[in-house]
Amino acid sequence: MRVLLVGSGGREHALAWKLAQSPRLSELHAAPGNPGIGRFATLHPVQLTDLEGMAELASRLAVDLVVVGPEAPLAAGLADRIADAGLRCFGPTAAAARLESSKAFAKGVMRAAGVPTASAVVCDTVAAAQAAIAEMGGRVVIKADGLAAGKGVTVCDTAADAQDAAEGCLVDGEFGTAGRRVLVEERLEGEELSLLALCDGERVLALDPARDHKRAHDGDAGPNTGGMGAFSPVPAVDADLVEEILATVHRPVVDELAGLGTPFRGCLYAGLMLTAAGPRVIEFNVRFGDPEAQAILPRLDVDLLDLLERAASGSLAGAAVPVTADACVSVVVAAAGYPEAPVAGGAISGIAAAETLEGVMVFHAGTAERHGALVASGGRVLDVTACGRDFAEARRRAYAAVDLIDLEGSMHRTDIALAAERMEHVHA
Repeated sequence: MRVLLVGSGGREHALAWKLAQSPRLSELHAAPGNPGIGRFATLHPVQLTDLEGMAELASRLAVDLVVVGPEAPLAAGLADRIADAGLRCFGPTAAAARLESSKAFAKGVMRAAGVPTASAVVCDTVAAAQAAIAEMGGRVVIKADGLAAGKGVTVCDTAADAQDAAEGCLVDGEFGTAGRRVLVEERLEGEELSLLALCDGERVLALDPARDHKRAHDGDAGPNTGGMGAFSPVPAVDADLVEEILATVHRPVVDELAGLGTPFRGCLYAGLMLTAAGPRVIEFNVRFGDPEAQAILPRLDVDLLDLLERAASGSLAGAAVPVTADACVSVVVAAAGYPEAPVAGGAISGIAAAETLEGVMVFHAGTAERHGALVASGGRVLDVTACGRDFAEARRRAYAAVDLIDLEGSMHRTDIALAAERMEHVHA
């Protein structure tokens, strides 16, 4: 099979790495890709915003499947363009992608489908936001309605914090058009969980659960980011809980979208809070999580290309997702100044040495080649990933690899999967 992978981040590098292991793969192309993806795929300089160019490239290459990594081209309608060209696409249409591109739309779908989620008020004025904040008592979450690259969410401890966050969106335009409407949302308490499922328009197939770390600094301090690391599996999340979530979240949403005439084919990511009252949806994404994919994909003991093709073709019936018994930990190495003002252009070295360590993979998240040297080109630069027999071994390998990588001023959290390791130790 000839495949075109759309994207240029760590998630796409992990997808390329896993797709390249398929015996069915004859050619892998990527647009625009990155230097890490270039080890597995032929790169094409088509930008994510160029939907016509991307569809034309897929047609010219006569690919059998287009796999779309990021959310922005899906929200803009890339899957629709690919379908119009008569090609198959792993990734939902723009109509179905509204689950991520509009949090207000997602709340409406969940209401209609009876999916458990945080209560929320959609506001397009400061006055409306003020009233909702007061009604909920101040300890709320303020969310930009649209796509904000994982940064449009502010968890607030006081009404003043919430007011500032709402004004940042509605008045100051911190997130551009994405923040023209905000959700004032109930603040849920509990442990977070990411449960990703492959969907073929009717059926839902869960991947192994993961947990990411959104806050910038150790101990879940600092601002929200796109994610500073992830791990899989998640201790204490068993098959029964996964099935409960599929039955109350993923399947009802897929059924609701099918009933609306916008069937969902692709990866449906539910970001959940495990509350005392049961799982509650925090948000949906309509693609593989980043950095969750980097912790989930290395554990898959199955041909990923086969699964993605079956999802895109509406034929997931009978499919399974066996996984290895390993634990996997992925640590984000970010540029100095991330997330507020990341510094680009810093030289990166040590990746080859890191990848000589057992069980280690280094996925490029924000890199570029300039004058023959590898440099940082984004806020999250690398996903240093390691598998091991348990979390203690996976963490030891991942952080040993991080120590071998040099990027001036870089930052990373030192506690990714630490709680999972401690839980493992308690139950040993």
